[in-house]
Amino acid sequence: MSKNKDISYSIDVIRLANDILTITGWASSKDPKDKVYIDVYTQAGEHIKYRKTRTERWDVSMANFGELLDEPLGFTLAFHYDPQNKYFIKLFNSNSSVTVKITKNYISWTKFRNKIAAKISHIPSFNPNEPAAIKYDKWFRRIKPNTEELEKQSNYVFPKDAPKFSIVIPLYKTPDHYLRELIQSILKQTYANFEVCFADGSPAEDGLKEKVSVFSANDPRMKYTLLSENKGISDNTNAAVAMAQGDFIVLCDHDDLLAPNALFEFTKAIMDHPDCDVLYSDEDKIDSAGKKYFEPNFKPDFNIDLLTATNYICHLFGVRKSLVDKYGAFNSEFDGSQDYDFILRMTENARNVIHVPKILYHWRTHQNSTSSNPESKLYAYTAGARAIQNYYHNKWPNIAIDKIETGVSLGIYHIIFHFDEQPLISVIIPNKDHTADLDKAIRSLITLGTWKNLEFIIVENNSVEPETFGYYKKITAEFSQVHVIHYEGSFNYSKINNLGVQSAKGKYLLFMNNDVELINPDSIQEMMGYAQRSDVGIVGCRLLYEDNTIQHAGVVIGIGGPADHVFRGQFSTNGTYFNRAMMVQDYSAVTAAVMLVRREVFDSVNGFDPLLAVAFNDVDFCLKVRAKNKLVVYNPYACFHHYESKSRGIEDTYEKQLRFVKEIRLFIERWNDFVLAGDPYYNPNLTVFASDFSVRNLEIENIGDSYYRSSFFQDLMSMSPEDFVKKTYKTSEK
Repeated sequence: MSKNKDISYSIDVIRLANDILTITGWASSKDPKDKVYIDVYTQAGEHIKYRKTRTERWDVSMANFGELLDEPLGFTLAFHYDPQNKYFIKLFNSNSSVTVKITKNYISWTKFRNKIAAKISHIPSFNPNEPAAIKYDKWFRRIKPNTEELEKQSNYVFPKDAPKFSIVIPLYKTPDHYLRELIQSILKQTYANFEVCFADGSPAEDGLKEKVSVFSANDPRMKYTLLSENKGISDNTNAAVAMAQGDFIVLCDHDDLLAPNALFEFTKAIMDHPDCDVLYSDEDKIDSAGKKYFEPNFKPDFNIDLLTATNYICHLFGVRKSLVDKYGAFNSEFDGSQDYDFILRMTENARNVIHVPKILYHWRTHQNSTSSNPESKLYAYTAGARAIQNYYHNKWPNIAIDKIETGVSLGIYHIIFHFDEQPLISVIIPNKDHTADLDKAIRSLITLGTWKNLEFIIVENNSVEPETFGYYKKITAEFSQVHVIHYEGSFNYSKINNLGVQSAKGKYLLFMNNDVELINPDSIQEMMGYAQRSDVGIVGCRLLYEDNTIQHAGVVIGIGGPADHVFRGQFSTNGTYFNRAMMVQDYSAVTAAVMLVRREVFDSVNGFDPLLAVAFNDVDFCLKVRAKNKLVVYNPYACFHHYESKSRGIEDTYEKQLRFVKEIRLFIERWNDFVLAGDPYYNPNLTVFASDFSVRNLEIENIGDSYYRSSFFQDLMSMSPEDFVKKTYKTSEK
């Protein structure tokens, strides 16, 4: 962000495609009522013709003024770009002006970021509009229960059938101060119906039994057994489990800390969900001195594909004891990742897995802890791969896995599936002119891709260039698997793709834009690995802009509007929240720019909805599939470049804006209950004002509040679409 005395502004995105330069940003006066005007001219002082769209920027409004304002602070400019020229944007109000020079260097800034990406460990979101970062330690201390709240919890009376927890803790040469602090954190619990089962594999001379007794003041809820020898982490933990007499087993490491409300929150969740067999919470890390909180892991609700990509559940984890009795406790074959194997088996057999979206566990970091030094226990990650293999063998015995590789970092796994044969996939591509892009899309799959059993159905829609039809004749003559059908009528993405499906012969459908290009040759096989599962309905991929920043890495409902792509504009590797962009996982939706669907699933929901002609048809389609209890999987190893709707352009006319607003309203009305409840694959502690998984700014957001409660959306739903467009958008052509 830049500013002078009276004007602050940001140039967010500059993109050059087909000789059209598009510039998106915002500008604001110190007084928001003093409108900022825009002019574009060349070095010679020539004012140029450009198209301008003004929009609401509630994120800027909240960040700069602390309230939602009607004044449209955002802008998008589009004009023909001559590389021999230099361009200037003048921003001015009644008192001041500022000039921004748009040079070649400015345009290539994203390329520069790409070059340095490999040299630094973290590329922050390229979003100058975000409020200043909130230090997590202060953030957590602000939101954690205060003394009064903890006292209320301690006095709360649960029904008689409220559960008893058995906290199982294997000990081994535990340092005195870690043991003392752990026990103190347990004794401070506001829910008192628990027992602690210590199984000690340390040498007898360590005297941990006496220390446990001293630290716990001989509390009868503390159970202790000294093992005859150190039997390893799994058998030591099993010895603690054998002592348990509670309704739920709760796992805890010997050097970590529980939040004082941990068992209270678990009890509330269990009482609210009587069929709960497994539950887990969010967690953070605490330094070795036990003083500073950092690196919060705000998790999604149960996400089986994220769980088979990494042990995202970890702590705090609870499981009904009857489930452990039936399916077994810890298996020493997986020592190092024994908890990963245990969690996979318990969640597989649970009736209901409940996520408590609160920080209830503090994972201590020190030199030998995997939380701060992953390489300290490399054997653990090999055991983790075996645990995943074992899960698939039990759950999906007919699905073959070639191997499980390490992902972008230790603890992240990449499953590579095996196919004896390749089922036919029908690739459906809407097209209007832009044959160079279309040819690139088709040839990248045919010549570079490793999945060869493909047919292509090009759905021609109102092309006007004679060369387009010549290209169709050429490409269909060159490749017999390429076919062209014709759609008559104005552009309607849903109708066009539904028509394409009618001509499809494949068991699987790959919906693809005409402006994408394959990057990873194995992308289709990567997607098919998950699409073959009966519990999966849709598989999406990772899409990158030309500068290799993220265009799509999954869709979350209710951030930045009705829905948005996560991590947009960030780099994939080591540049996103817990490397989430580089892990297979379930989301509520993925984009249809590249989307793989089983034909039977497509038919079961009657395809795309024609009432959503342009916007949100793919998100609506995904939610319909989710309503059929099918998963929507995002696979980052399937990777394409996406040049983002070159042929459709921007929402720069009244008619387009009116259509867009009507489609937003239809989407919100249809999925009102879902959007108000919050996306289960997101987390209520994370902001709805950005897509980078940053924590909520408590100055402007309450935890759990929905984007749809903002005045912007209240206006959207209460005003007529025509009035809303007139108020929100101000489109002009100079």
